[in-house]
Amino acid sequence: MQRPLLFPVSTCATALLLTACGGAGAADTRSPSVPRGITVQASSATSVHVMWEHATDDGRVGGYEVFRAGRKVKSLPAATHMTDIDGLAPATSYTFTVRALDTAGNASAHSAPVPVRTLAPDAQDRRPPGRPGAPTGRAEGSRAVTLSWGASTDDRGVTAYDVYQADSRIHSVPGTATSARVTGLRPGTVYTFTIRARDAADNSSPDSAPLDLTTARAPGAGPHTAPTGFTAVIRRTGPSAHTVELTWTPPPTGTPVREHQLYLDGRLATTIVWGAEPPPGPAKYTLSLTDPPGTRHSLKLRARLPDGNWGDFSAQRTVVVGD
Repeated sequence: MQRPLLFPVSTCATALLLTACGGAGAADTRSPSVPRGITVQASSATSVHVMWEHATDDGRVGGYEVFRAGRKVKSLPAATHMTDIDGLAPATSYTFTVRALDTAGNASAHSAPVPVRTLAPDAQDRRPPGRPGAPTGRAEGSRAVTLSWGASTDDRGVTAYDVYQADSRIHSVPGTATSARVTGLRPGTVYTFTIRARDAADNSSPDSAPLDLTTARAPGAGPHTAPTGFTAVIRRTGPSAHTVELTWTPPPTGTPVREHQLYLDGRLATTIVWGAEPPPGPAKYTLSLTDPPGTRHSLKLRARLPDGNWGDFSAQRTVVVGD
């Protein structure tokens, strides 16, 4: 009698439990580590600054959640390890915790709770701090920079310094500190930093002078292709009219750069084209504005490279329409 052929079948395949057998489809059920090093500092009468150390995971950390008294108040991407919580009540005690999430949705336990008390209000304080001293700094590899600046003065006292990048606040330190380390940056990118001082009444100083820092390029990446020496000077030309005089040096591409894109407040404003040979030396362009006094504008540009692609963006400059 002929016996039937028998083929070995794994227990895993028989039970259709691929995830339990460590195959490619194995489910991630392991939570990230609990964030450590939580600090919470009162920045003013209505805001605090929360910082923590990055968590770890057997897969990949997907983000963080910040809680106030057990209620979630912020969700943040994985590269972030600090945030500002605004809209708080003056002279009030709060408790904050942080937890990590992985890309599979597993959540860590909450960090140890950290108490903080917002500063007392001062309704009579309407005078902002003085402008901080010009910042200095250096890039630390491809994803971090260190900054330092001269101390500001205030009639009631500086309670915080805010670090701005491209006109967005990205970091805060106590008023007793005059340095900061900023992480989570992109390789091969020009960043423009300014500093503002803040007091307990949330009055902010004018911007410090800008500082441009360029992170190191990733291994194997080509040379920097951003325009350099970018300046923007605003001038009044009429009762409600202003011009912005722009100057920059095109990137060295081996051939003359005949075309640039100018971005205003993050959007393409115009394409600057030289029909013939570009003039020697720094490039120049004048932009007209008609805005109410106090209007802020940010500007940056990039060059078209010989291969037809657009290069890296220049440092960003901010102008304020005068009275």
